[in-house]
Amino acid sequence: MSNNKELDALLQILSGEQTIIQRTDQKAFTLLSILGAFMVFFIVHFTKMQLDMVIFSLIMIYFPAAMGTIYFLVRVLIPRVRGAKEKNDDPDEEQTEDINPTFFAGISQFNSPNEYAKYLKSIANDEKKLYKMFSAQVFSLGLINQRKNNSLRKSMVFFVTALVSELLIIMYLAYLRAYSYLDDRIYQFIYGIIFISVVAIALARYDVISKVRKSLNI
Repeated sequence: MSNNKELDALLQILSGEQTIIQRTDQKAFTLLSILGAFMVFFIVHFTKMQLDMVIFSLIMIYFPAAMGTIYFLVRVLIPRVRGAKEKNDDPDEEQTEDINPTFFAGISQFNSPNEYAKYLKSIANDEKKLYKMFSAQVFSLGLINQRKNNSLRKSMVFFVTALVSELLIIMYLAYLRAYSYLDDRIYQFIYGIIFISVVAIALARYDVISKVRKSLNI
């Protein structure tokens, strides 16, 4: 009974790790789609830009950041997977390497479906080997998730850098086109908009409104 509970708990962890992998891949595909849309917009209007020092500097930030985003998102979608075999940790048995039949790298080592079925059946008949097999898969998926999430965090840094630099280019081009129509009062509105944006981001980031409502029992 205890073995069944341990195996059920292991299978639940395995299911959770697989769900995390799917969600991480969805996030990576979403970021790639957004980056692709912004890159198409940027490339279409790139030839229309009149380059100066500011725009050139922002472009030198944008392209490396975009390439870094693509690189790390690809690392999210295609992580490095190692270890299709595992060493036998029983000191009473001969030290051999057991093939993990739950991974494609291990499955591909069998010559036929019948050979794979016999090997899988031999493991299923041994509770200790069965538990070890699933625990090894959970451990491997945990490592994969760790690598995926590390690459996703790095890609987010590059993605935000690329997005901000592109938005700054757009804002700078809009400012150059409207410069002759602006007067001194417009700068006060610009500073006010920037100040309000920073305050709004800070309030949302630290959830100030809900904290104030809780302190006032509203």
